[in-house]
Amino acid sequence: MNEPLPDPFADRPEWAPRPPHAVEIVPATARVGLRGQRVQVGLPGLGWRGDLRADDRVVQGSRTYVPVIPEHEWYRAETDQIEVFAPLVPVERVWVEAVGARADSPTGREPGLRLVSLDGPSHRAPIPVVDADSVAGRRVVHVLDSVEHRDLRAVTETYSGADGDICVRVTPEAEWYRWAWRGQAPTTLEVPVHLLWIE
Repeated sequence: MNEPLPDPFADRPEWAPRPPHAVEIVPATARVGLRGQRVQVGLPGLGWRGDLRADDRVVQGSRTYVPVIPEHEWYRAETDQIEVFAPLVPVERVWVEAVGARADSPTGREPGLRLVSLDGPSHRAPIPVVDADSVAGRRVVHVLDSVEHRDLRAVTETYSGADGDICVRVTPEAEWYRWAWRGQAPTTLEVPVHLLWIE
């Protein structure tokens, strides 16, 4: 069962789903609205931390800061309308994940090492779920009729659905995190893998 899945679009490339727009990483100093945006924090040459959300900038004295909240806490605060602690990070140490340009073709996984610059955080191009080693818990994009549904998490690995399609069950991120803090099982949607991309 470790054999790769056959490509249903191999002989009809015009039928293949187009990949979603890629995520681009931009400095927070270049963005106006930060509230609710997915961000990464860090220092050039040291490293980066993700799965964070930002609130609006705060100016104290002559310095500008961004309140940064772990993503699960941000969803809990938004859902339950409660206040949570948000450390203030200097704006020059914050990068925003923004939806950028669409890739021309499916990218898949590149063999070998992938070298990146340590000057700023990097992000991979969207990867078709059929090319991924694992998908459960990862951020995914559901592309249906050229509409991109984001802020989803995969709840399962790939499996054979009732109709014989290879599928993954997904849930909105808010429900993914609610599952952790309340133990409330999320509502899920069965999606064929050819419509799903790892963000």
